[in-house]
Amino acid sequence: MSQTAAHLVDHVIPHVPVRQWVLSLPIPLRVLLAAQPDLVTPVLQVVQRVVARHLLKAAGLEADEGHGGAVTLIQRFGSAANLNIHLHCLVLDGVYRCGADGAPTFVEVGAPTDDELHALLQTVITRLMKMLTRRGVLVEDMGQTWLAEPDADGEEARALRPLQAAAITYRIAFGPRAGRKVLTLRGAMPREDWVRQPLCADIDGFSLHAAVRVGAPDRKRLEQLCRYIARPALSDERLQLNDAGQVELKLKTPWRDGTTHLVMSPLEFMQRLAALVPRPRLHLIRFHGVLAPNAKLRSRVVPQGPREQGEPTAEAAAAAECEVDTAQARPQRISWARLLKRVFDIDMQQCPNCGAGQLKIIAAILERPVIEKILTHLGLDAQPPPRGRAREAGQDQAD
Repeated sequence: MSQTAAHLVDHVIPHVPVRQWVLSLPIPLRVLLAAQPDLVTPVLQVVQRVVARHLLKAAGLEADEGHGGAVTLIQRFGSAANLNIHLHCLVLDGVYRCGADGAPTFVEVGAPTDDELHALLQTVITRLMKMLTRRGVLVEDMGQTWLAEPDADGEEARALRPLQAAAITYRIAFGPRAGRKVLTLRGAMPREDWVRQPLCADIDGFSLHAAVRVGAPDRKRLEQLCRYIARPALSDERLQLNDAGQVELKLKTPWRDGTTHLVMSPLEFMQRLAALVPRPRLHLIRFHGVLAPNAKLRSRVVPQGPREQGEPTAEAAAAAECEVDTAQARPQRISWARLLKRVFDIDMQQCPNCGAGQLKIIAAILERPVIEKILTHLGLDAQPPPRGRAREAGQDQAD
């Protein structure tokens, strides 16, 4: 998560404003994309074309006069560890226009209005339905539309389909409680009020949200947003075993009916996790426009990475001390020490006395009881510092 976010900020996303576009799909299409992951690519193409044409129109340019760019992270989970395939698109909030000398210049555009966002979502829905109908996935007859019967599937697809359908609809796939809803615990007061979010359009189960914008200088907030999008489905703090041996999953935000926890048996919990695992060789991060790997302008717009002096030497020393095999490491991989400093502002290699020297790693203690004993002996808090919610970065509104 932190490694991915750091790579996107340092080596992919240019120093220009970025807007997050989030597209959520109705339940039938979630089931479809889970069963046929090869359809994710054409769905993404439809969404990116609609957004790119909107940006070109807002910039007053023709299709051949400007070039947009985006990074899409495909999330497969919801807050309740349910299977919810939706798209987080980090779109450059403008387009690049090439001058007479071929140098790209960024043309920034304003935020879309609520009416424009509603029209864009309607265009996305129309084109998605046409694309899926052409591919034979949807069938239209007498004004009705439904999913076509799947072709002959392999054994793996037939085994995963019940798990995926149950994980999408909050039900149990196998076992004594097969077909039933997941048990819930209500520890909060029900909420009746509902406030409509700005720059959010909803049509027939589709949802398009475009309220989150990060300015060009705010790279730290952009990295927080990337970490939030690239996060895993669950964190250890939200899981616990009750006295009956059941798994209790704490919701990040209580539901409107006051539900705060989901209760499952270990087998039911494993079923839920199995449905969230993507198919092999399915890329969950996609690059579009000028940020695509083979784009002509990519090398001229992407950042060249942080300009910090002395870090390669420190990384090499740390790797040697820890006996890390660097032969198979990626060239742009960030060391664990730099990630700690970047995410938690903890510099493990800086001397606490002089503040200038570099420390050497002589040992790595991994056993938690030993760590707690050492910290207690030194008069330090044995508990880890509280971690801020990554969602806070994604909830900030336009700057």
